[in-house]
Amino acid sequence: MARSYNCLLFCFIVLFIIPPTTSISNTSSKPKALALLVSKDSSTLQYLTQIKQRTPLVPVKLTLDLGGQFLWVDCDQGYVSTSYKPARCGSAQCKLARSKSCIDEYSCSPGPGCNNHTCSRFPANSISRESTNRGELATDVVSIQSIDIDGKANPPGQFVSVPNLIFSCGPTFLLDGLATGVKGMAGLGRTQVSLPSQFSAAFNFDRKFSICLSSSTTSNGAVFFGDVPFPNIDVSKSLIYTPLILNPVHNEGLAFKGDPSTDYFIEIKSILIGGNVVPLNTSLLSINKQGNGGTKVSTADPYTVLETSIYKAFIETFSKALLFNIPRVKPIAPFGACFNSSFIGGTTAPEIHLVLPGNNRVWKIYGANSMVRVGKDAMCLAFVDGGVNPRTSVVIGGYQLEDNLLEFNLAKSRLGFSSSLLSWQTTCSKLTSNF
Repeated sequence: MARSYNCLLFCFIVLFIIPPTTSISNTSSKPKALALLVSKDSSTLQYLTQIKQRTPLVPVKLTLDLGGQFLWVDCDQGYVSTSYKPARCGSAQCKLARSKSCIDEYSCSPGPGCNNHTCSRFPANSISRESTNRGELATDVVSIQSIDIDGKANPPGQFVSVPNLIFSCGPTFLLDGLATGVKGMAGLGRTQVSLPSQFSAAFNFDRKFSICLSSSTTSNGAVFFGDVPFPNIDVSKSLIYTPLILNPVHNEGLAFKGDPSTDYFIEIKSILIGGNVVPLNTSLLSINKQGNGGTKVSTADPYTVLETSIYKAFIETFSKALLFNIPRVKPIAPFGACFNSSFIGGTTAPEIHLVLPGNNRVWKIYGANSMVRVGKDAMCLAFVDGGVNPRTSVVIGGYQLEDNLLEFNLAKSRLGFSSSLLSWQTTCSKLTSNF
């Protein structure tokens, strides 16, 4: 009964709350896919994107949050829009967002982010790990670049719009720790009000999206919504797939009781470096009843984070797997293992294999994604210590995702990955050069 109700509700939202797209460039056809360009901020190492929102449309700079529940923006400062609509308690939008909160006694002046008898969710800053219960749900116009059937951007300036995209207002203090000029976060997580879910509903796409992060701060990567036909690449045959795992416990920031995690978890069976097994407590690789442990993929962490005992064994195994007796240098924070750059580089680092369930299913991490240059004389292992008893034992961070095409298929609950596009003689910046 509950499943039938959710289906009816979702269909109602698709047909009436989020009507078919209106093209800003006056085209009559629906887009085949959508794209958000993504850049890497050199100061914070955050991955940034930009949408156009409101009436009249204004560009809004955002930090990408792979596991984020929804789009949230600062409504305290400078939010002006004639199409802003707060989500009233009990409305279809509130039900779709699974809100259990109704606010009737705001003490602030009425306006975006401050309206009585509205429902709320809890916007969270996944960088600073701060969240708040001040998160009025609302809808407004959002426009985004469309893509044609050939995997190229439609004519310059051609955007399509979602007239009533659900998002959350956040207070200004929640921007602390985000890159300069950022006004919120673009949530891509496992909810019905994340950007992938809403775009797929509005444009009748397959429930999937792909990310391709550039390793350069001077060229772009992208997030693709829908089924993007990349030139000369058969994605379905080129990627390796592994199941996405649902963590039943929301253990990051504020949440309603019973909310599952919105992050993307996968199962790792073991870790090999240069063919050698990293000795570790394998129970840490499973999610326990409290929702702790396991492995997730994240754009909020710039480097892969490992629980302390895993990290120590990882460094030791890596050092032993080096082909030559390469001299170590003093560690440079946040890294725990650094080497003389005259003796080691991306091509001399041993391969790291994350062994997944199934036959020959391995996420391979090559030197370009395992070693990072720090200063003039050091190359450091781009993995960091996550401490004892962290909520998640392994967090695969942004550096290990760069120049790696990842497809998150929500309908089939699976993750596809390329390991490294460099082995395909291409990069994320080349794949996104048409946009």
